[in-house]
Amino acid sequence: MSVANDTIDYYRSLAVQANDRFEGASPESVIGWAVETFGDSFCIAASMADAVLIDIASRVARNIQVIFLDTGYHFAETLETRDRVAERYPVQVHTILPRQTVAEQDATFGARLHDRDADACCSLRKVEPLARALSGYRAWASGIRRDEAASRRHIGVVEWDRKRSMVKINPLACWRQEQVDEYVIANDVEVNPLIYQGFPSIGCAPCTQRVQPGDDARSGRWAATRKLECGLHID
Repeated sequence: MSVANDTIDYYRSLAVQANDRFEGASPESVIGWAVETFGDSFCIAASMADAVLIDIASRVARNIQVIFLDTGYHFAETLETRDRVAERYPVQVHTILPRQTVAEQDATFGARLHDRDADACCSLRKVEPLARALSGYRAWASGIRRDEAASRRHIGVVEWDRKRSMVKINPLACWRQEQVDEYVIANDVEVNPLIYQGFPSIGCAPCTQRVQPGDDARSGRWAATRKLECGLHID
């Protein structure tokens, strides 16, 4: 949902005030504020690594909209996790596709664009589809956390998404991996089985490798390159 110029300052200010208010707050209270403030103009983007944020949100409100980007390169386990989440939780899962299939992209840019220009591939298969999916909303949430990588160390619980002129909400920003693990066990949360097979951060299959114990959780993403983020959350 586009935001008129005369209201951008309002939403930006709202994000700043909410971040101050909810730093250290429970994810439930953050999501409750988002639902109360934005109603149907709020959604969650999920990578289907786990359903922790979805589980929490579904306890706060029913039928929250969940966006999943099907890049065409996902592991089979990721798509299976999406299907289990859609079946189990009282949310509405929307699968968003890129404008081109993998075959069409290969015909336009050549095969294995991800090997030659990962940023371009992410832009085509993730960034543009997300922007299109979010066009009907004023606020969106993700499950990213500060402890996942140095590039995410300073994310806010509530932020102003300048690129999309929206409020961005990260209810789990302050959580540590130990808290995630405890929540998963306590609530029998759906988890992508690859998490337990050495993939603590799961992206597209061609660009995701196993991680050695003790390494940065995202070190298996675009390994042997300087790329750290796909552009969805951090430029």
